[in-house]
Amino acid sequence: LCNCSSVGSASVAECNRTTGQCRCLAGYAGLRCESCAHGFYPEQGTQRCQPCACSPAGSSSAQCDHSGKCQCKVGVTGLKCDWCSEGYYRFNETTCEPCQCNNHSQTCNSSTGICLNCQENTEGNHCELCKEGFYHSAHPARACLRCPCSIVASTGTCRIQPGETEPRCDRCRTGYTGLNCNQCDKGYYNSDSICVRCKCSGNVDPARSPSVCRPESGECIGCLYHTAGFHCERCEEGYTRDPEGTNCTRKEATPGPEPREFTTSAPNTTKATSFSTAVLNSTLSPTTLQTIFPISSSDNSTSAFADVSWTQFNIIILTVIIIVVVLLMGFVGAVYMYREYQNRKLNAPFWTIELKEDNISFSSYHDSIPNADVSGLLEDDGNEVAPNGQLTLTTPMHNYKA
Repeated sequence: LCNCSSVGSASVAECNRTTGQCRCLAGYAGLRCESCAHGFYPEQGTQRCQPCACSPAGSSSAQCDHSGKCQCKVGVTGLKCDWCSEGYYRFNETTCEPCQCNNHSQTCNSSTGICLNCQENTEGNHCELCKEGFYHSAHPARACLRCPCSIVASTGTCRIQPGETEPRCDRCRTGYTGLNCNQCDKGYYNSDSICVRCKCSGNVDPARSPSVCRPESGECIGCLYHTAGFHCERCEEGYTRDPEGTNCTRKEATPGPEPREFTTSAPNTTKATSFSTAVLNSTLSPTTLQTIFPISSSDNSTSAFADVSWTQFNIIILTVIIIVVVLLMGFVGAVYMYREYQNRKLNAPFWTIELKEDNISFSSYHDSIPNADVSGLLEDDGNEVAPNGQLTLTTPMHNYKA
């Protein structure tokens, strides 16, 4: 009997009479067509042979296992080896190409090769760029490090210029300068780590003083137009604001009284000086004296102001002090005498008189001046009553009416 497979042979009873080989269907093999041929695998449950259908480009063999999975080449995956595995892209006639992500990603689009999920602060189709705010360093090579640029002082981005080893910020904001935009530009100063414009009241020329003010304090440098102060806000000594309050003009000198001259003599020397000249020499500089009192000389070598010796100067000062003290004492004495005179005039003695019908009595005597003599003020026999009811007090020298 042929005993051919009912599934894999063309006929159960038809076989070669000599060898017994059954006539097998496509995908079947064996003497009785009971097994699957090369490139086929038995389907579970039915035992029918199904073609492996392995991709000739992605598989290393046309044979597959009992589950139908083909043997794939490197970089290829899938049941039939028709997809690129992770880290590979562009499935072609030979194999898949590895992703070009500069070791910053393990995956890329299987068709286009664009890298996915770039790591270590990188971006780009192949993770070849640094993210905004980072730069490619030389050590470690191609690593993306954060830019030393503040977003307050710059755009926050930087790069290493050819031939340099340190990054340079791309663009500093107004008022900042330096490689890392960490310095204040000309015309600005550092105020709590923020560059603030110098305030010099418009009295500084940047062409003459490029810094305008000191970068650490803000004090103005090179005030012009006779101005001074921290912010060039006031006039120099000897100058004042004009009526409009804009410009500083020189103060006009007020001429003083003409000095009275004193003559002093020394051995073999005669000098004509004045007290006012000595005071001026002791308080004013020669330049100021020359400005106020112009000096004229025939030989341009003799000064118009001669020096007074310290001894003579001290004697003059002492004399003036004594005269002032005496005048003050006289003034105080005069004030005291005048006040005593006024007190005596106001505190004169007086009587208190009571009138009761026709009876007149003197009740009391008042005197604010101690030990005053009142014996002659009133006498009993000198008193008279006038017809009109007035009391007349008669004394040898005065008449008093009440």
